Amino acid sequence: MNSFKVGFTSTTFKEKTIEEIVQIAQNSDARFIEWGENCHINSLADAHKAKALCEKAGIKISSYGSYYHVGSNNAEKWEKICKIAAEMNADSVRIWLGSKDSELTSEEEYGLLLSETASMCETAEKYGLTVAAECHDNTFNNNTDAILKFTKDLKKTNFKTYFQSRYFRFEYDIDRIERTYDITKDIHVSYSEVTREQLFRKKDKDYLDAILRKFKEKNFEGIVMLEFTEDSNETAFLRDIDNLKKY
Repeated sequence: MNSFKVGFTSTTFKEKTIEEIVQIAQNSDARFIEWGENCHINSLADAHKAKALCEKAGIKISSYGSYYHVGSNNAEKWEKICKIAAEMNADSVRIWLGSKDSELTSEEEYGLLLSETASMCETAEKYGLTVAAECHDNTFNNNTDAILKFTKDLKKTNFKTYFQSRYFRFEYDIDRIERTYDITKDIHVSYSEVTREQLFRKKDKDYLDAILRKFKEKNFEGIVMLEFTEDSNETAFLRDIDNLKKY
């Protein structure tokens, strides 16, 4: 089986410049970057600059990590996001699927989420983009059944989900991989030595091994992206990227 494609989110280093992020990618031999809207790429000029630097360094831009929440109903802002992603030659835009857990979403709210997401997918399609929902609490994509129902009802082929471990819920994670593999775009892995619920630590290595092994068994072709590392420390980052490249 081939090794995973490995990259990282630029939000791992929020205080770094675009030039510094690209240099970090070169130093780590990470071949993909997901550029974050919240700290690095906010305009077409930013996008053009990131694309030029990445092309020169031989690094691909995997996605645009937007912080657009479905429910904002801001078509103008969404179109701008798509234009920025296209300018970078990204193939997808990360979004947040609403602002509350699926269990707390009413039928009316659900219908509105579907309607707006459908419109967003149609706009994204004009730019050759996939719309990928962050896998996170406080969004509709907070559990497996919810995202499967949403995808089925949405009926848009350019809508996908990220995978992100729920940490310490191993059976849930494996079940989610099995049931959402076909609609999983990329994987976010937070990997660190510090104590935090959403970060894998050294002692959790067997857990991470099992999750990535399950993706490997399925010949996963997406990107495994490191998202956050110990205190945004470059030494820790290089260690964590090297660990992911071993898979």
